Amino acid sequence: MGAELLVGDPVAAARRLLGAQLSGRGVEATIVEVEAYGGPLDGPWPDAASHSFRGPRGRNLVMYGPPGRMYTYRSHGIHVCANVVCGYDGIAGAVLLRAAAVTGGLPQAQDRRGAAVTPAALARGPGNLCSALGIIMEDNGIDLFDERSPVRLRFGAPHAAVDGPRVGVSVAADRPWRFWLEGRREVSAYRRSPRAPAPGDSD
Repeated sequence: MGAELLVGDPVAAARRLLGAQLSGRGVEATIVEVEAYGGPLDGPWPDAASHSFRGPRGRNLVMYGPPGRMYTYRSHGIHVCANVVCGYDGIAGAVLLRAAAVTGGLPQAQDRRGAAVTPAALARGPGNLCSALGIIMEDNGIDLFDERSPVRLRFGAPHAAVDGPRVGVSVAADRPWRFWLEGRREVSAYRRSPRAPAPGDSD
């Protein structure tokens, strides 16, 4: 099972990624929290919060496929964040990796994040996840199912998901496109953007 499980609706792809195994530069982790992102207004799942909403340009070209690639960007110009491209080849869609539970390579993850960070917090939050697994901006566009890639993805059995609004987006802020595994301490806290409309006033 590989990239074919990511073809189509970003919401379905996001749910399917929960419980998948992610390995990066000596660290293994289980994905426990994700967010789905759609594409442009003229696409099948318009999403004003997506980096691809205004069409293909620059780094976001990888969001247009093929599925199974990694899309990286910097949050606030500082933290590297990683997405798994889904949708169809030529039609944008992606899933942000928000949190993971480190299951292997704990010393490497601890070195990257700092000795004071608890194991549950090592990969909690998209920037921390990339830091713990050694994911860098230059990983943009890699094939996550290629054994030669420095970051790889492996699917397991599907898991039941809890859903809620995405974190920190100022548009499409009520859309319940964040998914997580219930009861996992590694899942991040929900924070609504102060720039978002009042709850119920956004799609």
